[in-house]
Amino acid sequence: MPGRDAGDEPASNRADSHTGGDDADPTTGTGATRTGDEPAPGNEGPLSDLRVVDLTQVLAGPYCTMLLADLGADVVKVERPGGDLIRSNPPHVGDADDEPYGGYFQSVNRGKRSVELDLGDDDDREDFRYLVESADVVVENYRAGTMERLGCAYEDLKELNPELIYASIRGFGDPRTGESHRQGQPSFDLVAQALGGVMEITGQADGPPTKVGPGIGDLFTAVLEAVGILAAVHRRERTGEGSYVDTGMYDAMVSMCERAVYHYSYDDDVLTRQGNSHPTLFPYNAFEADDGYVVIAAFSDGHWRELCEAMDRPDLAADYPDAPSRIRARDDLRPQIAEWTRTLSADGIVDLLDGRVPAAPVQDTADIFDDPHVHDRGMLADVEQPGADRDVTVAGCPIKFGDAPTGPRGRAPLLDEHRDELLGDRDRERPRASGDD
Repeated sequence: MPGRDAGDEPASNRADSHTGGDDADPTTGTGATRTGDEPAPGNEGPLSDLRVVDLTQVLAGPYCTMLLADLGADVVKVERPGGDLIRSNPPHVGDADDEPYGGYFQSVNRGKRSVELDLGDDDDREDFRYLVESADVVVENYRAGTMERLGCAYEDLKELNPELIYASIRGFGDPRTGESHRQGQPSFDLVAQALGGVMEITGQADGPPTKVGPGIGDLFTAVLEAVGILAAVHRRERTGEGSYVDTGMYDAMVSMCERAVYHYSYDDDVLTRQGNSHPTLFPYNAFEADDGYVVIAAFSDGHWRELCEAMDRPDLAADYPDAPSRIRARDDLRPQIAEWTRTLSADGIVDLLDGRVPAAPVQDTADIFDDPHVHDRGMLADVEQPGADRDVTVAGCPIKFGDAPTGPRGRAPLLDEHRDELLGDRDRERPRASGDD
């Protein structure tokens, strides 16, 4: 996530350890070199011919490059001295001292290779430039001005590799793609959700603005950036030209809140919180069952008639035959549906509706782990947890190909684990200074 402009304060005081990470400086800290198993070989995914040099850390950038790795790209994670700021973040299987990273790092860095470089060091910076020469894509989420200060900005790197695709993720975008007074301000997922309108339309009507549980300010931005990178790859195939690709978190949240945008444009209506309901569809809500909650989406005329039949309320189907009549009467109809759902279990309601009406129980993570569908679709993937006595599970890849593998290609890397295979010849030609190991 973005931070202050370069020069505001010493780089060592500006590292951000929470979410997006672009407030962090790649030139500070120390770290030990480790070796270990490599990601599983032989996985020729759809992007197996793509080399990505990944300068990102924490969440937004690593999630973007994780998607590319899950699709088969060779993602080389260039880590600052000491490694990504969230390597040590919990949870851990056992003793954190025995495990080189926790679940946060494992989840979004699986299947990548790692090399530890200090871009403030002349030799390490030349090693980074060497990696860029053969790369298709560079992705970074440092604060604005960091890469320029290091002589590694897009304009510098494209001289080495004219076909390079350079991608950045910042809180408020980059001046290259649209200058704004907000650029250089720090941002986090919470800030992006607040500014972009997400919090204003999330939560109960009588409650305060509420952030969405997952860090969508980071995650949705990351997904959009991955789309932009692949669009640039496609464009390069046609033109032979590289590109600068930029996605801002605030911009991404405005895009995600598209419904609020067009409502305001059409009728000056400022959408606000209304719980789990929908401003133009009914019933489309969560209802309490006798053992939890269930969601029901019966807003079409046909689904409404099926719901009324299941409730043994043909009168409601007759009295409210179309969407406008149901919307007008939603405050009277909602408690009548809720009275019915409270007499049944969530599974009982779903079984009774029997596929005729879109409905589902509200599940927690334990329920998800028990759901055969999730396993059938490969959405839970087991990977090695170094230093632990068992494997761990991370979310799988939702992008499926009928004729090519996708998904995690092994655990997250140990810090500097792949130095020899990436830079071994260069290191042997130029011994590292004493104390660098």
